[in-house]
Amino acid sequence: MKRFLPYLSYLRGRRIALVFALICGAISGLVYGLGLPKVMNDVFPHIFTDASGAAAEAPVKSGKAAPFVSDALQSPSSAAAAEQTARTELIKAHRTLSRRQILGYALLIPLIFLIRAVSGFLNNYLMNYCGIGVLETLRVELYRKLQHLPLSYFGRNRTGDLLSRLTADTQIVQQTITSSASDLVIQPLTLAGAVYFLASVAMQNHGVGLFLVSLAAVPACVFPIRFIGKKLLRRAEENQRLLGDISDLANQNLAAAREVRAFGLEEKEITLFRQTTQRLFRVQMKVVKYSQVLSPSIEVISSVGIAFSLYYAYYAGITLAVFVSILGALFVCYEPMKKLGSLHSQFTKGAASLTRIEEILHQPIAIADPVSPVAVGRLRGDIALEGVDFAYQPGEPVLREVNAHIPAGTVCALVGPSGAGKTTFANLVPRFYEATAGRVTIDGIDVRQMRIADLRRNIAIVSQDPVLFNDTIYHNLLLGRQDATRDEVIAAAVDAHADDFIRGLPQGYDTMVGERGALLSGGQKQRIALARAFLRNAPVLILDEATSALDSQSEQMIQEALKKLVVGKTVLIIAHRFSTIRDASKILVFDRGLIAATGSHAELYAGSPLYKSLYDRQHAGA
Repeated sequence: MKRFLPYLSYLRGRRIALVFALICGAISGLVYGLGLPKVMNDVFPHIFTDASGAAAEAPVKSGKAAPFVSDALQSPSSAAAAEQTARTELIKAHRTLSRRQILGYALLIPLIFLIRAVSGFLNNYLMNYCGIGVLETLRVELYRKLQHLPLSYFGRNRTGDLLSRLTADTQIVQQTITSSASDLVIQPLTLAGAVYFLASVAMQNHGVGLFLVSLAAVPACVFPIRFIGKKLLRRAEENQRLLGDISDLANQNLAAAREVRAFGLEEKEITLFRQTTQRLFRVQMKVVKYSQVLSPSIEVISSVGIAFSLYYAYYAGITLAVFVSILGALFVCYEPMKKLGSLHSQFTKGAASLTRIEEILHQPIAIADPVSPVAVGRLRGDIALEGVDFAYQPGEPVLREVNAHIPAGTVCALVGPSGAGKTTFANLVPRFYEATAGRVTIDGIDVRQMRIADLRRNIAIVSQDPVLFNDTIYHNLLLGRQDATRDEVIAAAVDAHADDFIRGLPQGYDTMVGERGALLSGGQKQRIALARAFLRNAPVLILDEATSALDSQSEQMIQEALKKLVVGKTVLIIAHRFSTIRDASKILVFDRGLIAATGSHAELYAGSPLYKSLYDRQHAGA
């Protein structure tokens, strides 16, 4: 339980509702746990005492009621009927309570259940109001944390599993908090009320022995709760992990729908998904087994306790009225034990989900704003890396002792074999990753001394596969600079050669682009990405081979747009094709994490065997 207590702070603004819900829960628990047995003990004797006493005398008086009728002349059935009639008349004659009094006593029972129903409803409604508020806050907090975690974290974790934690796991935690906050008030007070009643009845009648015998089974109920709880925790953790696996499989499959069909992978994907769901089915059935066996176990133990109470009551000479009230109290007493056992199961499943959530919430933010940031406005774009090392995994360096200086206004191409460190080098500039040694500076200022927002406001990125959100073209363009006017957005689209095709769409700039821009062609998406870069007008521009996957017509338009875009900017071009670096004034050649050579194309072709071999191999292939 204490693991969930810190999350009660998410109830800010709902504390009055929580207090009122707890009060309603207390009323519901006490009215049921103490009120019902007390009515049975105090009211039933008033109703049945005189009548039962008269009934005890009825056989004797009925025998005198017909002195002139010979027993021999009466059949057994008629004698029994006459005796029953005489008994009924005698009971009516001895009744001392009026109809109004009897009705008043009888209505106490529905009154108790009415109070319990109203208070229980208010408790559940308000607790769900608070619980859904916790869910909302928890999801936003988790989503906020995901926005600030470094890209390396997403490289180590699967997207589908993270989505499962954001949706399914938070839902389970919310249910746990809601049910626990409610039942941890209602059930203990119900139990306390019933125990108090049993203690008072036992002391008034036959002492502490009756009380101890009645409650002997309560401690025994703890053993199955603890045993089953340990089993359930392991299965619940495995259950949530497999839910993440299924979410990840579905996410990958839906994102690669074209590739699945192109390579005929439909049956393979179905088989893999079926196998995972079958494993989930087996684990879920074990969770169901351990969850559902708890309540019957407590019932069996409780029935043994009631049996011993009956045995003790017989030899102790306890009256029927007292025993009925004790039996009612035991029923009320054992019911909370079952619910608290179920609550323990809920806590166990909730704890498994909470562990998965806390893996994100407690993840340290490696890339954060400095305590005392250096105030920066628009940077010039003079980039330097000094003795920089970087590794995605400890002991596996991607960059080693990298030293480079890219003056402001330089168009610098990064070339080299795949995996040589080109993209990593570019990603260190906007601080997507943190250098493990050395430093990265812009205009002589260490990027770790700037606010992240200030740094990235000075950098524009056009990637090889630009991502568009499922929104209108206009709002996708506005991401470049969200305070831009509509005229500025349209001007950026014109510069990127995107305005013509946008206006040709049915809704123009208000056309929805679909998920990840699925309703647009590759060239259209690339031109929208370029328009965002024009709109941002940042002094540093990073191009990740922006034309490599385009047809010749789209490539030509984008090349024309790029010539205008790079003017006056410091440009890093991650080059996969050498035809894209003909305008570069500086080239860095990467090889296994090192900068193997630096210079212009002519200098490198003459002096760098690696560069010459890469260039010749590509042109020979062409």
